[in-house]
Amino acid sequence: MDLIKVVEQAFATGKELPEFFPGDTITVSYRIKEGNKERIQQYRGVVIRITGEGEKKRFTVRKISDNIGVERIFPIESPFIDNIAINKHGKVRRAKLYYLRKLTGKKARIKERRIVKKEA
Repeated sequence: MDLIKVVEQAFATGKELPEFFPGDTITVSYRIKEGNKERIQQYRGVVIRITGEGEKKRFTVRKISDNIGVERIFPIESPFIDNIAINKHGKVRRAKLYYLRKLTGKKARIKERRIVKKEA
C-alpha cells in the first residue's frame, strides 16, 4: 500500500458526520484550547464550498458577524471538530457560492430545500 495512505488512515478520526452540501446552514462545534483550558465554540453559517477528496476534504463556512463577513475553513477529518449540526438545507444551483461575498441583507438569503423523509 502507498505510504501516504497508511499515514492518512493512522490519523483518521473515524467520526460519523452528517452529509451536507453547499448552501446548507450548519453549526460546527469546534474545540478551542486557550492555555490549559478547553472550550467548545459554536460556529454557525452557510457552507459556500466543499473541496478536496477523502481525508483531505475541507469545507468553508461563511457567517456575518457585526456586519462583516467571516469565512472559516474546516478540514473534515479534524480532531477538533466535536460535531456538526445541519440547521437548514439550502436550494442552490452551484457548487461554489462565492457570489454571496458581494451580497448583504435580504439579498444574501438562500431558499430552503424541503426534505421529505421516507418511512419504512
